[in-house]
Amino acid sequence: MQKNITSLSALNWDDLKFFLEVARTRKASSAAKRLAVDYTTVSRRINSLEAALGTLLFEKSRTNGFTLTNEGQRLLGYAESIESTLHMACEQVSGSGVALSGHVRMGCTEGFGSFFITPQLSHFVDTYPAISVDILPLPHFISLSKREADIVIALERPEHGPYVCCKLCDYRLQLYATQEYLDQHPPIRRAADLSEHTFISYVDDLAFSSELLYLANVLPGASANLRSTSVIAQFVAAQQGRSLAILPCFLAAQDPRLLPVLPDEINLTRQFWMYCREDLRKLKRITLLWDYIREVTELNAPLLLGETRGMKFSG
Repeated sequence: MQKNITSLSALNWDDLKFFLEVARTRKASSAAKRLAVDYTTVSRRINSLEAALGTLLFEKSRTNGFTLTNEGQRLLGYAESIESTLHMACEQVSGSGVALSGHVRMGCTEGFGSFFITPQLSHFVDTYPAISVDILPLPHFISLSKREADIVIALERPEHGPYVCCKLCDYRLQLYATQEYLDQHPPIRRAADLSEHTFISYVDDLAFSSELLYLANVLPGASANLRSTSVIAQFVAAQQGRSLAILPCFLAAQDPRLLPVLPDEINLTRQFWMYCREDLRKLKRITLLWDYIREVTELNAPLLLGETRGMKFSG
């Protein structure tokens, strides 16, 4: 008992902040960058915390970085609860101006994040200038468990975890080509005619979600002469007028050079899901951004479903 009392009295609560960053990044150098300190400070703080608790929190190696031990894994849950409680406490005891400030990091799929969410967020930060937002439009999954983001918009809902999740919207994809392409290649009057054409598509074995394998599902056996892991790269390639591409309407419809091909026959409907950790959902800045994204997405349902080419903004 005396050992536990001594350990607790020796604990520097600020060390938990360093512990959380190392646990999430698995590298002291990355944690140092995020905390704006040097590597030796991070290392010293971790050593201090381990000494205070009398236990090893990380297994350290050059190849795997900092890996949580069983004790470290147990501490992680408590440390994250402390962090969330502090955020909530600050909002509760601070004035409304402070509550409407802070930082939010949003992860999103690449195309939707770049061509829809980012323009919308530029208006959000105008309305709430004290709230800063990072947008991460990336062609891969983003981990909430590692706190890579506070809010995530993804193609699939999380199967498990302490998350609040909602279906954000439906969106549609169609087959697109430039007028130049259509003028210089055999006519396309029905789906069977597409066998004479080439496509731009995803690299099948590198697609981060099966939801992205549109071409194989819609046109089995179709030939893709150019592939990319990036939907933006596919979009740019389609603009060159050399191949056909299946693209989200919110992306392609904003470019008048791209025309839908067989829109009544070739169209797919997919969903976006938005989720965040339960312990963050009640934070005022998270609630504001969450509600704003839902509002502007509903406002732009015609664009997302390929019924119009123009984007609308709230207010």
